[in-house]
Formats: sequence, C-alpha cells, structure tokens
Amino acid sequence: MTVTSTGPGRKPDMNLATWTAVDDYFGQALIPGDVAMDEARRSSAAGGLPDISVSAAQGKLLHLLARSIGARRILEIGTLGGYSTIWLARAIRSPGVLITLELDPHHAQVARRNLDRAGVGGLVEIRIGPAAESLAALAGAGPEPFDLVFIDADKKSNTLYFDYAVRLGRPGTVIVVDNVVRGGRVADSTSGNEAVAGVHQLVNALAAREAVDATAIQTVGAKGYDGFILALVGDNSPD
Repeated sequence: MTVTSTGPGRKPDMNLATWTAVDDYFGQALIPGDVAMDEARRSSAAGGLPDISVSAAQGKLLHLLARSIGARRILEIGTLGGYSTIWLARAIRSPGVLITLELDPHHAQVARRNLDRAGVGGLVEIRIGPAAESLAALAGAGPEPFDLVFIDADKKSNTLYFDYAVRLGRPGTVIVVDNVVRGGRVADSTSGNEAVAGVHQLVNALAAREAVDATAIQTVGAKGYDGFILALVGDNSPD
C-alpha cells in the first residue's frame, strides 16, 4: 500500500518500507531488546501461528496505558502466541491478574510456553474456547471489575466483546479495540467484508452509547495501515 501526499511542501511517497524503517528507528531508541519477546515471536512463527500480533511499538503502548492507570486486573480477548499478553502482564500492579481468552488450543499452548519463558506465567490465566462462551462464564461468576480490556479477536464479534468489556469493567475502565481501520476499508460504507462490517457495527453502537466515551486513531508502521479504538467507561454504565 502506498500513500502519496499532495500540495505545498509535498513529502516523498510513504510506503510499508518507510513505515517499517521508522518503527525500527523508534524501537531501537525507546524499546530495548528483549530476549523473551524475541523468542515469543520466533516460537509463534515456528508453531505456525499467523504473523498478526501487535508490533513492539503497539505492545509498548498497551504496556504504558496499563501502567498509567495502575491496572491490577486486565482482560485480553485474543491471545494468539501471547506477545501482547506479555507486554500487558509486565505492567500489572501487584497483586494482579491477567485473564486472556483464546479459541485455538494450539495457540494457547504456544502462548503458555512464551508466557512462562518471559517470567509472567504466574500472572496469566488462559481460558480456551469461543470467546463469547468464556465471557458469559466469566460474567456469570461475578468477578472483580477489570481495569483494562484489550480486544483483538474476530472482528465480526467486536460489539459483543465490547458489551462484555463494559459489563466486566467499572467507571474508568479503559478498553482498546485493535485493527479497526482495516487498511482504510472502514471508510467504505458499502463494504461487504465481514471484518469491516463488524467495525461498523461497533462504531454505530459506540456513537449511540452515552455511558462510554471513545475515539479512533489511525496508525502506520511495520504492521501496515490500521488503527485502534480507545474507549473509557463512564460513571453511568450499566452493571
């Protein structure tokens, strides 16, 4: 994908190679090398998992968000190989816990090894099965509210997952929903893509939901052109 600027002061064409180089520049300066993180990526690739985890810069952002609110309880929907899970778990204030939901048992197995290797396995509970079922069971148990929820699973179910995130949160809970720009396709109201339709449904629901305040940020980087929704649960959200 190539993005070309126009008008006065036109800059050179921007593309994935440039975005990756910029990510590398900031990463080398601001995100120190980490053997456990590198091994998590390597073992995920060796295990045949798709290369769709967050970038190092995105992982660091999640980490800083969790630290900034003093998160003790974090919920993640979509574990994959545990790369983002490690970033989040390392931010948890003690005593704390991270519950992460994963559909695929093989992915969960790879993630468990990665989490243990990174030294955060004791903080993380992986629940295997369809996320909707895991969330229903979790809500039924009446747990303490979560401080931060990261949603990075099948996009068609975004609204359902978000509803549970609010239900399982509290006033002040931060919710991050990843991959909502879809390479710009989200701007196409006629798109028949299932993932894009899922994002549209969520955005429409958020626009009508007074108890939650949200924004969306476009991003470019080593993972291409995408973006995320950042939301804050308000004081008058339903229990």
